[in-house]
Parts: sequence; structure tokens; C-alpha cells
Amino acid sequence: MIHHIGIAGAGTMGASIAQTFALHGHPVIVFDVYETAIEKAKKLVDLNQETWVKAGIVSAEQSTALKSRIHYTVKMADLKDSDFVIEAILEKLDIKHGFWKELSAIVRPDAVLVSNTSGLSITAIAEAVQHPERFAGMHWMNPPHIIPLIEVIQAKHTSDETVQTVYDLALKLGKKPVKVKDAPSFVLNRLQQAILREALYIVQEGITTPEGVDDVMKYALGFRYAVFGPFEICDLGGLDIHNNISKYTFPDLCDAKEPFGLIKDCVDNGKLGVKTGAGFYDYSNGRDAEVIRYRDTMFTALAKLLFEEKH
Repeated sequence: MIHHIGIAGAGTMGASIAQTFALHGHPVIVFDVYETAIEKAKKLVDLNQETWVKAGIVSAEQSTALKSRIHYTVKMADLKDSDFVIEAILEKLDIKHGFWKELSAIVRPDAVLVSNTSGLSITAIAEAVQHPERFAGMHWMNPPHIIPLIEVIQAKHTSDETVQTVYDLALKLGKKPVKVKDAPSFVLNRLQQAILREALYIVQEGITTPEGVDDVMKYALGFRYAVFGPFEICDLGGLDIHNNISKYTFPDLCDAKEPFGLIKDCVDNGKLGVKTGAGFYDYSNGRDAEVIRYRDTMFTALAKLLFEEKH
């Protein structure tokens, strides 16, 4: 039985994942080697909970109880009694190897272990895990306390039982899990990066501006994709039509193999988005917190609408 949850990494993902488990009554321990990261996590949880209370997802009393179930530590050994451990640390294979080599020797042999990596090979990460049959990928989407999808990734040595355990747990958390084979970047990020590559190319070619691309996504493609997937959209529009469009569009699409254009320029200049106060857009003077509140409010409303419609 999975009850006690351990989370490694007190960043944006770890803090938000902790809330999801705490909402469903699980005691959670969030581990990070940096006290500063833990303090940021606490502030993020407070901000997220503020949005939930305003949206009526939880009452003020429930929010207080939820936060009381989340504990923080800088000692990895405090995760030793966890039934289920999620790793959400830096996306570098050597760092993940170091963590899992130490952690998998501390926890019980029957503890289920998962990585929240957004694209690294689960099979490669598992090389550092004792009893790799109990190790899988569990890729949450940002913000994980709101977005329903979770990719459940089966590595070379992951047992079918482990995959089903992770899948069933996601369902109990009110999420929408999808089983995925271990492929680079899995499914969501492959689709997301394909869109990003073409968006960068469109701007570079002067076809429209970043604002124009974002509006096309928000008020047309994203509007459709909130309800139907690309295969469903094609069925509704007619496969013959989409097939014909593909014939003259595919040859003109970007096929760059390396980052380029605006995203490379921004990263080279230290403009990494909301976390640094600037990216493609400006987030200074409190705009960072404002856009996070707006995102969470809108995503919460959308998730509520979609789940009410399907249930």
C-alpha cells in the first residue's frame, strides 16, 4: 500500500507535486540539499494554495490541513521510510545517477521509485538504481497540481506491475495517466518541441511576431486542443483535407536540428523566462507573480470544466 510519499527536489515541480499528494491525504516529505530551495518551495505552495482557495478547490481550513501534511528536509535519510519516491532534481544524467545510487540503497526494497524527468532515458537513469524493476518514469506537467496529464514511462527493466502501480496511483490522484515507451522526450515534449521549432521559424522568417504566434495558439489551436487531440481534429475536419494540406506544407516546415533564433538569443543573454524576470516577454515589477496567478486561475478553471464534462 502506498501512503508515505517522498519527493526529491524542492523546485517548482517538486513543490507542486507535493500539494497533489497532500490534497489526497498523503503525508509528504520534500527533500532538497539547499535550504533556500525549501524556502522558495514553501512560498510557492502558499501562492498555489491562495489560488485554490479563491477558486473554491479547497476551503481555507482544508488548505491549512493540506500544508500541514507537507514536511521539508535537507537530509536524504529522512526519505528512508517512503513507500513511493519521486525524483524531480536537475536534468543531468550524472546528477540523477548520484542521487539514485544513494537513495535506492536507503529505501526499502519494495518502495516504488520514479523519476519526473521530462525527457532523459528512464532506462539510462535506472542503471544507478538497486532493483530497477521497481523504477519507472512519472512525468508530471507544469503546473503539476493543476494539469491532469501524467506520462507513465516503462524502462527496459521496469516490471509491468510497477507500471500499473504508478498508473493506478495517478488515477487515485484524479489525474489522466498515459502509458508511454521509453523514447527521447516521451510524447508531450516531442509534440511541444515540434510546435516550438516551427514557432521560432515563423518568427525568424517574419511571417508574424511572437505575440501573433501566441494568439494563434490561444484562440484557435489551443482552443481546439483543449477538447480534442490532433487525430480527433483531423477526423472532424476530414482526412482528405488534412492530407492535401500536408502535401504542400510539410516541405516548407522547419527541420532544424539545433536550437536557433529567439530562444538561443534569450538563453545566451541569461533571459530564461519567468524565473529570471525576462524571456520572450518582460516579467519585472511583479509581473512574474501576476502571470503565475493568472496561469493557475485559468488552468484550474479549464481543468475543472474538462473533468466536469467527462464525469
